[in-house]
Amino acid sequence: MGMNKDQIKGALKDIGGKIQQEAGKWVGSTRQQVAGLKNQAKGRVQKGVGDLKEAVSDAKDAAGK
Repeated sequence: MGMNKDQIKGALKDIGGKIQQEAGKWVGSTRQQVAGLKNQAKGRVQKGVGDLKEAVSDAKDAAGK
């Protein structure tokens, strides 16, 4: 079983947000820290949507067998 595109994109947004948040800390930019936190949240939501899609797909596959 692989990851679907929402899971992958969500994970990448979460990682990118963490990097942005840390970069904001390094340069003392609260604005960048907040933007990073927002991107992390968006990424987690998108990954959750992907997880749900995967679960539904797995359930359909199991019911079809």
